[in-house]
Amino acid sequence: MTAKKKRTKSLIDRIREINFTEILKNDKAYFITGLTLVVLMLYLSVAIISFFFTGAADQSIVGSLSLGQLKGAAPTGNWAGTFGAWLSNIIMNKWFGVSSLLLAFYGLLASFRLMRVKTVSLGKWFVYCLFMFFWLSVFFGFFFSGQQQLVFLGGAYGWHISQWLRLQAGSVGTILILVVTLVIFLIFVFQNTIPFIRRILQLSFLDDLKEKRAARREEKQWRKEQEREAAEREAAEREAEEREAADRESEPAAETEPETLEPQPAVKTEPITITGEEGIETTIEVAKAEDTPADSDEEPVNVSTTADDHYDALKELGPYDPTADLHSFRNPPARLLKEGNDDAPTINRREHEENQHKILDVLQSFGIRVQSIHATVGPTVTLYEIVPEAGIRISKIKSLENDIALSLSALGIRIIAPIPGKGTIGIEVPSRNPSVVYMRGLIQSKKFQESKYDLPIVLGKTIMNEVFAFDLCKMPHLLVAGATGQGKSVGLNAIITSLLYKKHPAELKIVLVDPKMVEFSIYKDIENYYLAKIPGDGKAIITDSDKVIQTLQSLTVEMDDRYRLLSMATCRNIKEYNEKFKQRKLNPEKGHHFMPYIVIIIDEFGDLIMTAGKEIELPIARIAQKARAVGMHMIIATQRPTTNIITGTIKANFPARLAFRVASQIDSRTILDASGAQQLIGKGDALFSQGSDLTRIQCTFVDTPEVEEVVHFIADQRGYPHAFELPEYVPEGGGGAIGDLDGGARDSLFEEAARLVVLQQQGSTSYIQRKFSIGFNRAGRIMDQLQGAGIVGPAEGSKPRQVLIDSEMQLDMLLSSLK
Repeated sequence: MTAKKKRTKSLIDRIREINFTEILKNDKAYFITGLTLVVLMLYLSVAIISFFFTGAADQSIVGSLSLGQLKGAAPTGNWAGTFGAWLSNIIMNKWFGVSSLLLAFYGLLASFRLMRVKTVSLGKWFVYCLFMFFWLSVFFGFFFSGQQQLVFLGGAYGWHISQWLRLQAGSVGTILILVVTLVIFLIFVFQNTIPFIRRILQLSFLDDLKEKRAARREEKQWRKEQEREAAEREAAEREAEEREAADRESEPAAETEPETLEPQPAVKTEPITITGEEGIETTIEVAKAEDTPADSDEEPVNVSTTADDHYDALKELGPYDPTADLHSFRNPPARLLKEGNDDAPTINRREHEENQHKILDVLQSFGIRVQSIHATVGPTVTLYEIVPEAGIRISKIKSLENDIALSLSALGIRIIAPIPGKGTIGIEVPSRNPSVVYMRGLIQSKKFQESKYDLPIVLGKTIMNEVFAFDLCKMPHLLVAGATGQGKSVGLNAIITSLLYKKHPAELKIVLVDPKMVEFSIYKDIENYYLAKIPGDGKAIITDSDKVIQTLQSLTVEMDDRYRLLSMATCRNIKEYNEKFKQRKLNPEKGHHFMPYIVIIIDEFGDLIMTAGKEIELPIARIAQKARAVGMHMIIATQRPTTNIITGTIKANFPARLAFRVASQIDSRTILDASGAQQLIGKGDALFSQGSDLTRIQCTFVDTPEVEEVVHFIADQRGYPHAFELPEYVPEGGGGAIGDLDGGARDSLFEEAARLVVLQQQGSTSYIQRKFSIGFNRAGRIMDQLQGAGIVGPAEGSKPRQVLIDSEMQLDMLLSSLK
């Protein structure tokens, strides 16, 4: 064997020893290949793009040359050189035209995949690019076939295919083929295509235009009414000023000239009978002028009436309109809220297919066979419904919750076994790309707009992507709980915003309790429209725990007063009572009046319980037990759903519960009487319970600037002179207003408390409460009386009050002067 053959054999052996598989699997090889492909695709893109600017001039140079003849060709203007001019000429003129840029786009996707810069599905994008490659070529070839300078847009193949279609189906048929194929393509690519086409066919965009025009007209009309009212007020003020000036000028003449008395008509009274509630008749003397002068010799004519003559107030005055005082008031328009495309969630078919396969693999690995599996996509959660084969125990599937969560690498897996009303088992899996539920879409929804609820509230969307709305009157009270930052405050804002969009200020009053002092402060500008407060209180939004107790006690007085009126009117609930009052069947002279609904919203209920305890819990329990029939409803929220906060008394009277994500299963059972809230994913994900049914919803997102816009729109309109005043509550052992110092108004423990404070030289409400074993309200009232008498100074936050009297002798002199 020669030396040359030996060298050749050794080279072949070395080549055989090389492991090409390992080289191909090497990460560096992938990256280098991808980087090379990036350069080639960028070069191709530059050559094609440059063709639009230099192709006409370069065509005469490279149009008839082959690849081998390019070396001696004249210089070209293409940005990619002579080869780029030759290549782009072939691609644009002889192949598929401008759609060839998709080759470069797909090549870049492949390079990113090789370089592991971005994970993409090359198979899916190959189908997308292939379709658009041919479709665009035919599209440009058809529409620009008559323009010689733009024929290159579709290329030679695009022109020939389009001409063949034109010959077979005609121009109209070719256009229809292009449109139909594009629509079918879009249906498979984008999930929102079908709803979009349906909206177009239903001409819903015309309804949107009509709504916007109506909103603009309504706003213009409202502004005109505001301007007219302002002009009327100015005219009335000018007229009053002119009348006063005229009166001042005529005063001297009135003193010198004798007053001429003209005969006045005689006035008599005529009995008028008014039919009140339940046939009760009230007779009122009504003055009636006679035509006969006072000095006439003629006898006045006596007009008599019988008991059968009834005054029909409804016929005479019409139904009572509670909104008449603010007849020009308009509820906020939906355009004030942020617009978002939340009609339908985006469906990631690949994600759902992967999840279905993983769920089935886990179940099969534990010997559980499944007949079918079906996915329902919600805003943030996808529900996978499975039907197990006969003989499979449901409890066995329920026990695999953690195994399925591990397989899906997801947080917040929840198994519903079985789904109420269905013969399936549900597995709720959070979506990787959740969508936001915007308040505007819910406000504009048909379910909310056409609802006949007395107190309509829209909270969000269910996992079936349906609008979730309910009537607070049917609840009748709501308990909200959730850890910090999980959406509780946003949920309360959504509740308030829902009410502001539906109810007139005459029909609704809201009591806001905000111990944190920052959550509800945004609503302070609507005090004279929707808010209610106790008499003499400066702010309608209650932040002080002492004021909270007084307000709750005042609400119990309001509740008792309303029940008294319902009893007098023989009505069972506020709806019947208000309807009777509107029909003028109740006599206002007997205390009857139109009753607005009152919604009490308490944030950070746990903080109030910690500071006041039973003083808070007892009036809340009373209101929760009785106030439904008289239109008073409570919503309390806490971030600590523990048993010492949400007691048995509270839970028994709050059948409706809204739970955002909580820290533990114990907290979930405290709020919902069931587990599940600890598995929520946060950011508005919640469980709503009424009775035994649990509904998972994605709470709507309403941002602070949106609420500000709504509040400013309301505040810019004419409101009531002041906030709705609740009745004054008189604590035990005292009477009159707080701070009264006359003997009959002071508390019976006033003197004892004064001596105690002076002797001990310390004074505080809690100190008096402990020493005399009295309630917090009564102790606070005594402290106010001591301050009014000059015995103690004003409150200084958490510090004890300053005692202004130094000795008991000085106190005796002060007390004797007060008697």
